[in-house]
Amino acid sequence: MKVIARAGREDIAMVYVAETEYGKSIEFVESIQPPLPRDKKWVLIVSTLYGCPVSCRFCDAGGYFQGKISKKDILSQIDYLIKKRYPDRKVPIKNFKIQFARVGEPSFNNAVLEVINSLSEFYDAPGLVPCISTVAPRGVDSFFEKLLEIKKRKYPSRFQLQFSIHTTDEKLRDWIIPVEKWSFSEIARYGEKFYDENGKKLTLNFGLAKGIPIDPDVLLKYFSPDTFLVKITPINPTYTAIKNQLSSEEVLKKCNDLLNSLCLRGYDNILSIGELEENKIGSNCGQYVLRHKMAKKKIESAYLYDLMEF
Repeated sequence: MKVIARAGREDIAMVYVAETEYGKSIEFVESIQPPLPRDKKWVLIVSTLYGCPVSCRFCDAGGYFQGKISKKDILSQIDYLIKKRYPDRKVPIKNFKIQFARVGEPSFNNAVLEVINSLSEFYDAPGLVPCISTVAPRGVDSFFEKLLEIKKRKYPSRFQLQFSIHTTDEKLRDWIIPVEKWSFSEIARYGEKFYDENGKKLTLNFGLAKGIPIDPDVLLKYFSPDTFLVKITPINPTYTAIKNQLSSEEVLKKCNDLLNSLCLRGYDNILSIGELEENKIGSNCGQYVLRHKMAKKKIESAYLYDLMEF
């Protein structure tokens, strides 16, 4: 793998574009969360597929699919970022998250499991928290079974699993995530097996947008607040979200009632807005700088940092 370009700010987030030996492009991200310094929290976000066959309605990385990224090239993304700052591969960071969520639904690639299982062989990182973000596709149950085994054996209290469901309206969920997927009941059953009382609750992620409902009573019907927490994130400015008229701008200003309603039902909740500068960098969820590079008509609210080629 050869890194060929980058964009961003060292004090917020950097996006890197690389070419594999097969001549295919991948991109990956490192970020911090101000005001926390890097030695308190550092997040690496790596790609697992060349494109993504799911094509969620707000994601710029969907719409094409050219195969799975090998274990070697997933590790190369991680290794590049770690060696850049810690050449001895010793990472003394309290909260060091490796998130398999830049490009690609991770459960479509068993190499992700191989990487997660082998991270301790390559890095001395006591604060490591692996993170899988998934839409819970149907037909890859063996991936989730193996993930459960690895988590229980190697990361009983330090693993973050996020289910991106985005709405409690089943029909709209099918439109937003146009792939066969687990029902809420199936996600809940798996979550109960995955959860460890000394570890992290599982996350139910919602990209908040106008016209996309989140009903706390529907959540409570399926998901125990003792096992699951709720994360509300904005729909970031992407070409795909604009095309599908999805925006969080209005509803984010009015989400306090939703958060209070979730609290009343016992849910821990996170309003995860993050640094707005990341939208301009193109490092946020759903963004894909190569999509911006290919676009003829540029959007004005994102991807404002030039890719600097090496």
